[in-house]
Amino acid sequence: MNADCEIARRIAASGVVAVLVIDDESAAVPLARTLLSGGVSAMELTLRTPAALGALRAIRAEVPEMLAGIGTVLAPEQVRAARDAGAQFAVSPGVDRAVLATAQAARLPFAPGVMTPTDIGAALEFGCEVLKFFPAGSSGGLAHLRNIAAPFAHLGLRYIPLGGVNEKNLADYLRDPNVAAVGGSWLAPRDAIAAGDWESILAAAREAAELRLAAREGCMFEIE
Repeated sequence: MNADCEIARRIAASGVVAVLVIDDESAAVPLARTLLSGGVSAMELTLRTPAALGALRAIRAEVPEMLAGIGTVLAPEQVRAARDAGAQFAVSPGVDRAVLATAQAARLPFAPGVMTPTDIGAALEFGCEVLKFFPAGSSGGLAHLRNIAAPFAHLGLRYIPLGGVNEKNLADYLRDPNVAAVGGSWLAPRDAIAAGDWESILAAAREAAELRLAAREGCMFEIE
């Protein structure tokens, strides 16, 4: 199994990817340990604050069980910075060919954001097989995803819906075979991280993990 397939397998096994905004690097390790304790084993640290890359380094060094990647990647130099900081995958909000070419050259598993068949086709040019469906809620949700994914179904692509996904609808997404995992910012809001409110984050992670297990009982989808 190549690195991309192994990362895809781990994302699908987690079922939920915690999408995080960290302002203080010192919160990174306790946050990762809290999410793991709750059953969420994949996280995306967004490049919306200067602390993101330092937080990633700390997690990779001290919580190796956590699958940790970088999100909101908007430029080629951010791809290289993410790779050098130890990112196991990276994510962007849209399809940028320069970014995708850099990720491909760096051998960094990459999930670009897609919302149309044209986006999917562009991502395929760079060998992307796991794609971020964004923004999921405002673009039509699961019905829209099924429509845009249909022409590519024979290729075995998988999607991570994000944007408008929460504890109320994640089960619907996870029951769909197009979906590898869902992305969730509700698990650990920025203010809860800043306050060190690990108890509420643990409770949200446990609830998401329970919903994932219930949604996929008897119909777990594997990525080969």
